[in-house]
Amino acid sequence: MRRGSLSDRIDGGARPGRAAWLFHPALALVAGVLHTASFSPSPAWWLQPLALAWLVAACEGVRPRRAALAGALFGIGWLASGLWWLYISMHDFGHLPAAVSALAVLALALFLSLYYAAGMGLAARWSAGAGPTRRVLAFAALWLGAELARASWFTGFPWIASGYAHAQGPLAALAPYVGVYGITAVAALLAAAMALRHWALLGALVVAIGVAQFLPREFTRPSGMLAVSLVQPNIPQDQKFDRDRFDQNLDQLTALIESARGQIVITPESVLPVPLAFLDEAHIARLRRDARLRPLLLGTFLGNTTVGFVNSLAGIGFPGDYDYGKRHLLPFGEFIPPGFHWFVRAMNIPMDDQASGTHQRALAFAGQRLRPLICYEDLFGEDVVASALDHGEAAATVFVNASNLAWFGPRMVQDQHLQFSQMRALEFQRPIVRATNTGATAHVDHRGEVLARLPAERAGVLEVTVEGRTGATPYARWLSAAGLWPLWALVALGLLPVLVPAWRRRRDGARRVA
Repeated sequence: MRRGSLSDRIDGGARPGRAAWLFHPALALVAGVLHTASFSPSPAWWLQPLALAWLVAACEGVRPRRAALAGALFGIGWLASGLWWLYISMHDFGHLPAAVSALAVLALALFLSLYYAAGMGLAARWSAGAGPTRRVLAFAALWLGAELARASWFTGFPWIASGYAHAQGPLAALAPYVGVYGITAVAALLAAAMALRHWALLGALVVAIGVAQFLPREFTRPSGMLAVSLVQPNIPQDQKFDRDRFDQNLDQLTALIESARGQIVITPESVLPVPLAFLDEAHIARLRRDARLRPLLLGTFLGNTTVGFVNSLAGIGFPGDYDYGKRHLLPFGEFIPPGFHWFVRAMNIPMDDQASGTHQRALAFAGQRLRPLICYEDLFGEDVVASALDHGEAAATVFVNASNLAWFGPRMVQDQHLQFSQMRALEFQRPIVRATNTGATAHVDHRGEVLARLPAERAGVLEVTVEGRTGATPYARWLSAAGLWPLWALVALGLLPVLVPAWRRRRDGARRVA
């Protein structure tokens, strides 16, 4: 007797009347890869709902185990292809064997895909027997719930969350109202309505998105101009922590700083790869000499061996003291999760277990307030929303991202991170300037447009004039007041139409049995 495919063996085959090929596990992986293709570097936002529509169709009318399998494989295809650059950090710089590095990326993708496996399995279970509108709401709600869980649980890792694909395109108009996860919900509704052929709902959504293009978009106002010099030293990662090259790298950095013409100079994350306290007086004097020309935000490490070292931007040459320490640390790269010391130690990552920063104050300078964000901190809008309001010392007119993506190579990761900055700019209507080691050093305006960018893997200084902004978007106001809870409430509201009837059926069945 024929054994059948993996999905056939899980729950006995496709729903009668549906094309069997739609449920092949390999197609779930392919759809996940297509989902990745909707993001930068070649953004095709329309691919995101189309890929997700395939997943909804594959989960429609099948048993929960098969839907969970489809969700897991879709997630693996999406996240393994979208995070493959982690292989570079582990193999090229961490010197782990190629097979171990590839398996580690696959294991991370598998772990993160469990959110989508759970979401699709529950959608198939809870929406069975429901009408088309209820099924659409259930699938969209559980997709949103899976995305929120990935963004929040276990410190959160929302890299290439599905809403970011829409930093360009018609759904971008919704960003100042509902943010990236609100856009995630709308895109999931579109995908589910397409997959389940709910043409009335799909038409209503298309009309609503069209109307959204004419909604007010300017919620902030200019606060003046600031000339900024963004340094991109392009120091190869395998030379960054080489003691024999320290003076040469410092020479290269100071030459770029001296060539800057802006009112303020911003360097990348950890451009000085040793704690500032470890420098000798000659090196410190050299940096202070450069800062006399124009103030400097320097990527380095502050702290000591007692309290720990903090990935920081240190202000040099400003009136008074200023430093900013990274608060949202990267798992495995900046803090070691319990039980994984053996794995991180095998890669021999410098400064692999850091302390967190302590404040979110903006830097007041030349009539503007600059709010630093180090590396992937700009993925967490809920962490920085206080700086997008107009009160207190945290208030910001310009966001400043300092990153070092040289760990991950020049392909894909730089463009993805720039796309995330575009979404933050749209949500809060603040310009973002980015200083990076190897790319993407760029200037993003408050409308999410990339106004200037240095080529990747080329040393230079990007000179930009930034228009600061004050004011608050609707999204900033409700996110500040309630966090992500309104979005979790949407998940619950989307599930009520299928859960309440199911509960009533079980109750009535129990009564008949009794």
